[in-house]
Amino acid sequence: IRRPPRSTLMRSSAASDVYKRQVSTQSTGQKKYRQRMGISRDSWHKRKLTGGRGTKLHVKRRFEAGRPAANTRIGVRRVHRVRTRGGNRKFRALRLECGNFSFGSENCTRKTRILEVVYNASNNELVRTNTLVKGAIVAIDSTPFRQYLATHYGTLITPKPIEMKAGSKTHQANVAKRNKDHKLNPKIEEQIRAGRILASISSRPGQSGKADGYILDGAELDFILKKLEKKKKN
Repeated sequence: IRRPPRSTLMRSSAASDVYKRQVSTQSTGQKKYRQRMGISRDSWHKRKLTGGRGTKLHVKRRFEAGRPAANTRIGVRRVHRVRTRGGNRKFRALRLECGNFSFGSENCTRKTRILEVVYNASNNELVRTNTLVKGAIVAIDSTPFRQYLATHYGTLITPKPIEMKAGSKTHQANVAKRNKDHKLNPKIEEQIRAGRILASISSRPGQSGKADGYILDGAELDFILKKLEKKKKN
């Protein structure tokens, strides 16, 4: 691109605008690529709390650059490897359909299917698009946990509870011992009957490539249920 004389640029605003447009737009065949600002994770370019501009001590650095969000959705597993600083790697999950979820009160962890996103404290748009992020509340398939409770306590939780077949005397003694002081949260039992349990994602799908988490229980479960009821009314 040939630069017009300085006197022309100073004298004619039209010539200046044309030159700037030529610099910012590079033509390659029929396609035109515009220069866009990159994603930056620094804080020196932001204003102070008082509204004043900070002193620019240096230009942009490569280590301050960011990357686009993963926006992990529910679907057949698709994970990309990303090379990071120092030759390390991140695993950018674009699609995930299952994860490992722990049942804290029962001390068991099972791999199960993620059905949908039901609540997100930060953004309702992430619920509408079924985007998996850390802290998202999801509904998961209850089958693996139903099977665990059936083998561990001898009762299959269904709309009509079914007693399992008696095993050996040792097994019967173990089941009786476990049932002696065991009491399952009625709200979780109701969810297992319905086939869907509420859980929270505690991993970072865009960084680790996994959607692992834990089943909601106690006060946290009560809080989320209230939020969901309020959302239905509205």
